[in-house]
Amino acid sequence: MNGLIIINKEEGLTSQATVSRVKRLLGVKKAGHTGTLDPMATGVLPVLLERGVKASEFMLTSDKHYIATLLLGLTTDTEDIMGSPLTSCDTVPSEAEVMAAIESFVGEYYQTPPMYSALKVGGKKLCDLAREGVVIEREARRVEIFSILAERISEREYTLDVKCSKGTYIRTLCADIGARLGVGGVMKSLIRAEASGFTLKDAYTLSELEGMSKEERLRAVLPTERIFEKYRRVTLSDFFARLAKCGLEIYLHKIKETAECGELIRLSDKDGFFALGEVRKFEDGLAIKPIRQF
Repeated sequence: MNGLIIINKEEGLTSQATVSRVKRLLGVKKAGHTGTLDPMATGVLPVLLERGVKASEFMLTSDKHYIATLLLGLTTDTEDIMGSPLTSCDTVPSEAEVMAAIESFVGEYYQTPPMYSALKVGGKKLCDLAREGVVIEREARRVEIFSILAERISEREYTLDVKCSKGTYIRTLCADIGARLGVGGVMKSLIRAEASGFTLKDAYTLSELEGMSKEERLRAVLPTERIFEKYRRVTLSDFFARLAKCGLEIYLHKIKETAECGELIRLSDKDGFFALGEVRKFEDGLAIKPIRQF
């Protein structure tokens, strides 16, 4: 059960509750997700299992793909439709105005994380502080919107197909678009369509897992190596594999390989993938240093 399984999270469940259900269904002791989805959101939630949990840091930095619904003319304390209303506006911007405002967010911009988020400040989640009625200053963070494809649904609603960098809050993007139009805006729905290279085509719902046999669930678990498929694989002989498994650097000239300093490498032996290595400069030249054993 070492590896990961891609879950299509259901609406109304927290990400952590989803992980708990997966642990029970698969009978594993250790599991964790790689990026919180709001309870109201659905979509791709990679869940790492057992030794695969050690790969989490390499997935948290990945870009994301979301499909959201923007509702104009309303603001709430949570920046989504589930929050308490703060303001409303009867003004309806033209479609051209809305499209121009949406397009203006493509590229880098500084986004202030919402109070209702899992981001921690001083060891405490912002959402927990918000529920206590505490509002604190949050430092705006640089995010990047690679693309937004927008489509008008009605006078006040638009579908947003967003590809963005890690750490981007789509609720806040909706609120920022509404603020730029001067009418306010909230996120009405959210689907995460892709994360860490995995899409909805790779995902199972909890209901689907519950209906599977033990063998089918085992087949649904992906090997940890899938996370690192974009990196080159180097297969080591038994001798060098033993050294790498002890954490020792493997000099490129000794295994007749070439690579760039800083390059990440998948290390395998005759039994398959066992570690992720990084090419570093040592006194005797470039070598692959194992940085995470699986």
